[in-house]
Amino acid sequence: MDTDSSALVIVAHPDDETLWAGGTILEQRTRRWHVASVCRGSDTDRAPKFHQALQCLGASGSMGDVDDAPDQAPLQENALFDAILNIVPPDRFELVITHSPKGEYTRHRRHEETGAAVIKLWRCRKLSCGQLWTFAYDDGEGRHLPRASSEADVVTELSEELWQTKRRIITDIYGFAHTSFEARTTPRTEAFRCFESPADAMLTL
Repeated sequence: MDTDSSALVIVAHPDDETLWAGGTILEQRTRRWHVASVCRGSDTDRAPKFHQALQCLGASGSMGDVDDAPDQAPLQENALFDAILNIVPPDRFELVITHSPKGEYTRHRRHEETGAAVIKLWRCRKLSCGQLWTFAYDDGEGRHLPRASSEADVVTELSEELWQTKRRIITDIYGFAHTSFEARTTPRTEAFRCFESPADAMLTL
């Protein structure tokens, strides 16, 4: 894997970057990482924590402010496209990582919408990358905490040091209690599906 390159992580919320890919970002320090969070840009609590987390991850970042109300009303697709493009640097990235269109657990609409939108932006060449990875976790339809999916193409077991660093970002920076869903979920094993072409990624929609 060429690690002397640029990589972009597009997530729905601050903390998603750490939960689902934090160990990979920490492990591949020679990449130039940028993290774009679609939601919570005006959140006076989560936005500062996001930028503090990125300092620990060694990444730059940007935020949007897409509606993230508790009812999770479906977003207009074109509006989501625009929101993503507004926070993504206009560069070509060797690697883009985002949510699975199926999400990581049962269920979070914003995760699913973000993953699907990124794939479609890649297909229509508004997002330029050499390879796209999507998070590959599932929770057995709610029967257990999210863990690496059997469909994953890349599975990485994090060292104790990397996992503890990642977990400290979740608990100490983002402020989630040690008994919270986020802290209990924080995967020691990170997993991704890998796509070389938009056509292959479109098959997951």
